Amino acid sequence: MTPAAPGPLLLGVRHHGPGSARAVRAALDAAGPRAVLVEGPPEGDALLDLAADPGMRPPVALLAHAADDPGRAAFWPLAGFSPEWVAVRWAQEAGVPVRFIDLPAAHTLAGAGEPGGGRGPGGGEPGARGSEQPDPVRLDPLAVLAETAGYDDPERWWEDVVEHRGTPAERYDPLGAFEALGEAMGALRDAYGDGGHARDLIREAHMRQRMRAARREFGDAYAVVCGAWHVPALRAKTTVAADKALLTGLPKVKVETTWVPWTHRRLARAGGYGAGIASPGWYAHLFAAPDRPVERWLAKVAGLLREEDRQVSPAHVIEAVRLADTLAALRGRPLAGLTETLEAVRAVMCDGSDIPLALIEDRLVVGDVLGEVPDAAPAVPLMRDLARQQRSLRLKAEAQDRELELDLRKDTDAAKSLLLHRLRLLGVDWGTPTASRGSTGTFRETWRLRWEPELSVRVAEAGIWGTTVLAAATARAEADAAGARELGEVTALAERCLLAGLSDALPAVLRALADRAALDTDVARLAKALPALARSLRYGDVRGTDAAALGTVASGLAERICVALPPACAAGLDADAAAELRGHVDGVHGAVGLLADADEGLRERWSAVLRTLAGRDTVPGLIRGRAARLLLDDGRLPGEETARLMGLALSPAASPADAAGWIEGFAGGGSGGGTLLVHDERLLGLIDAWLTGVPERAFTDVLPLLRRTFGAYEPGVKRTLGELVRRGPGAPPAATGPGAAPEGFAPELDPVRADAVVDLVRLLLGTATGREPATPG
Repeated sequence: MTPAAPGPLLLGVRHHGPGSARAVRAALDAAGPRAVLVEGPPEGDALLDLAADPGMRPPVALLAHAADDPGRAAFWPLAGFSPEWVAVRWAQEAGVPVRFIDLPAAHTLAGAGEPGGGRGPGGGEPGARGSEQPDPVRLDPLAVLAETAGYDDPERWWEDVVEHRGTPAERYDPLGAFEALGEAMGALRDAYGDGGHARDLIREAHMRQRMRAARREFGDAYAVVCGAWHVPALRAKTTVAADKALLTGLPKVKVETTWVPWTHRRLARAGGYGAGIASPGWYAHLFAAPDRPVERWLAKVAGLLREEDRQVSPAHVIEAVRLADTLAALRGRPLAGLTETLEAVRAVMCDGSDIPLALIEDRLVVGDVLGEVPDAAPAVPLMRDLARQQRSLRLKAEAQDRELELDLRKDTDAAKSLLLHRLRLLGVDWGTPTASRGSTGTFRETWRLRWEPELSVRVAEAGIWGTTVLAAATARAEADAAGARELGEVTALAERCLLAGLSDALPAVLRALADRAALDTDVARLAKALPALARSLRYGDVRGTDAAALGTVASGLAERICVALPPACAAGLDADAAAELRGHVDGVHGAVGLLADADEGLRERWSAVLRTLAGRDTVPGLIRGRAARLLLDDGRLPGEETARLMGLALSPAASPADAAGWIEGFAGGGSGGGTLLVHDERLLGLIDAWLTGVPERAFTDVLPLLRRTFGAYEPGVKRTLGELVRRGPGAPPAATGPGAAPEGFAPELDPVRADAVVDLVRLLLGTATGREPATPG
């Protein structure tokens, strides 16, 4: 064994490295230190005992947030294969003190640490949300060492020299490996200085201060587990005064800390974490496998593919193991790595396809493992109330996407819906409403659930509104109503309050709604606000919520729209404004349909508005056509009147652009206009006659409008319309005209060709021997 350097045992690691974790455990077993110091925020010392709790299951993270601004937070994630976690658990099992020694989170969150930056080989300071400081260009020590060794991939180099060494079947010298890695980092720091990690100098000064305190208590019989990049700095001879000078005057905030669940996916680099790794699922397997890691991994892969109904046999696994080992030998690697195993899987189990391979990379290479934190962990009251409701409703937080179908007529499902809507109002988007693949009734809701670790910060941030989900959502809704600037914001908030069952917040929301509706004179904003109110009334009825007060506001809003809309549509609108108002007309029409059950007179007044819009020449063609179509669909516009309006809109006196707009409004692809034209050839003939008479230069100008109108039709509708236009209005179908042969056949029968199939027909009918088929009965 290589003799250790004098002084404390410095174990430089790569964060979240299974090889480093195994080496740390072996080195601690060999050295038996009296205390263990670990890179991490000292505020977490009071929470370290929870690491030994049976309810604690990594991956987890230390969460620190500013007490007066919970949104400013930082995470220190730890997986089961993280060297720091292994060191903490070793110290607890050995009965020796364990402490964190990094720069306190109180300084980090105040901007004195290194929020959002990188540290050491593969390491990274936890990101603090709200920090806007740009990251400087920084040295990647692993990349430099890999390039020096002749590797083009730092990950593959690290796997070869660390992760694939020290497996249970291999004996090696862990202390010697740490010494070699420390020397390599020392050479890098001699050559590159701080490597662009200038703020690491402050962190390392604090680590040295904590090491001096440990030396006074334990002598040199203690171990330090930290990023390998820091080892040369912690071993360097510095003075107490120099370190104090670096730490004097640092900004500081009051912080609160706790443990929160983390996920393997959030450990991945794709998740944006600075100390991320590319393959947490693979690393977890390497750390946990007692022996034969490649064989065990490929057996997992085969099991996953079988679950997806792919034919994978034990022979496939054996052949994949052979291929992976062969590739590793050809490349001079000590053990088949992830690259070799995935190439073997693609060739042997996936038939060369990348589609099943992508599933393997998502489910196994990265994975959706979600850690667990014991109930004894500190938490804000709002989080405790949320956890209580999760248990009561059996809504388990999971890291992978989960679809949840709710029937609001059932008490439990209704309670789940209320909880998810209240959380969304608080900014905790655990669930996202999505379209249902089954029933579309108002009693059905479909949610997509996915718990992300950052939601713990959102819950802590929302704790300023109340100690329970209901109280916090109510207070947040009242504050949002008071601060809303536009009418649409308040109507949307009223809808969300009804969805969330916040009856106590409705009075404040309704007051704000009435105030803004009375002052707002913009018909577009009024029209935009009405649909949300109409939906709110429906939801109130479905959920048993008293929303009667909304009905009065909605009816008043609808009356004002009926009065103000015709003048607004006749004020010389340009194309964009006309398109916007056309959308508002559709929205108001749908809202009136929902409100008319309580006010039948409203439907009549709205129909009168549509008739005014459809018959007024000064209204843009897009809106006139849309108004005519809505009246026709409601059975309030006879076919003759529809044809008359279309004839006027498409007359030679009308500009081609206005006529094309009328067609778009009336027969737009999204409104079933194609089907209407298929069944009403009179209207189709009018459009055809107008279209063939458009001058060449004008046709070029209106072509985009026509393409937008007719291009959205279904292929079958477009094909049928083409056939109708080709044969002309009123002509019978070509295949069924008197005396006409079906399409694809000659006008007259060819006796010679007909006789050629007689024998085959007789064979099919059972008369090949000359017997006539039996007559039934």
